[in-house]
Amino acid sequence: MGTHLPFDMPKISICIPTYNRAHLLPDAIDSVFAQTIADWELIICDDGSKDATPEVLSRYHDPRIRYIRHSRNVGKSNNMRSGFEVATGTYFIKFDDDDRLTPEFLEKTSEILDRTSTIDFVGTDHWIIDSKGQRDHAFSDHNSHKWGRTELSEGIPDNLLATVFVKQSFQIGATLFRTQALHEVDYMRPNIQNCEDNDLFVRLALEGKQGYYLPQRLMEYRVHAEQQGIDRAIPYLKDKLTYLTNFEFPDSGLEKIRRSRLAETQLLLGLRLIEIGDTETGRNLVRSGKFASISKAYTGLALSLLPKSLRQTAFQGLRKLKP
Repeated sequence: MGTHLPFDMPKISICIPTYNRAHLLPDAIDSVFAQTIADWELIICDDGSKDATPEVLSRYHDPRIRYIRHSRNVGKSNNMRSGFEVATGTYFIKFDDDDRLTPEFLEKTSEILDRTSTIDFVGTDHWIIDSKGQRDHAFSDHNSHKWGRTELSEGIPDNLLATVFVKQSFQIGATLFRTQALHEVDYMRPNIQNCEDNDLFVRLALEGKQGYYLPQRLMEYRVHAEQQGIDRAIPYLKDKLTYLTNFEFPDSGLEKIRRSRLAETQLLLGLRLIEIGDTETGRNLVRSGKFASISKAYTGLALSLLPKSLRQTAFQGLRKLKP
């Protein structure tokens, strides 16, 4: 592994945070080597992996690669921050260890930043790939539509805050940033595992940073079974609650949407907590978020009277009900 000297600072810093993904990480790294421009550094941040990740990294001898290995798990956002803090490039991108950049990603996004100094980041569309790395065209089309990218024209969005908060059209792993702009908002908040990407985009928009949308699929986002599971629901909802509580928007329309999403998150988290036996905390959250769905809230409060052993089946049925 190499370390850049001050006179050899790269144009672009690429950060790949990783944790126990030795089987997928080489795919992500190889996508960096396949880029049509070579003026980059690659920072691998290892959050205390217990698999063969160190052995995988030992196979690479390119001086542009830097490997940061934490001796213990420090958490998702802290791991990402450790990579950002040592980045020396003028531009910066973070993408996950199970995803890939297409060969022209760096060239096409950096060209826009090179050309227009007032633009702080360039986001692109992306492909959905499966566990074997194959592109799913129908799923990719659906995903682009779901997140409002089919409605975005190339260029600077008219209302960046609405684009990143309401539509959530920009995706961190498909976006190249000016490093300075990220420093000015202190990059990712520490000590959070979920919604850190949404939170960053909202803070950038509130600080008056300018984004640019490039409607080309220049990144590949992998969807696979490891991302699913009931154990992920409660930590995700807790972080989403924190994220939504961090802001209060001056625009009344956006604030109404924020409050609605906050109530929905309170309700969903409350129901999950009641289900696992954290009854009183769950009840309080359900009451706070009851206006997201009065029927679900009161049904959930009624089910909280059941013995814990009977709750899981009852709540599985409740989750199938529409608000």
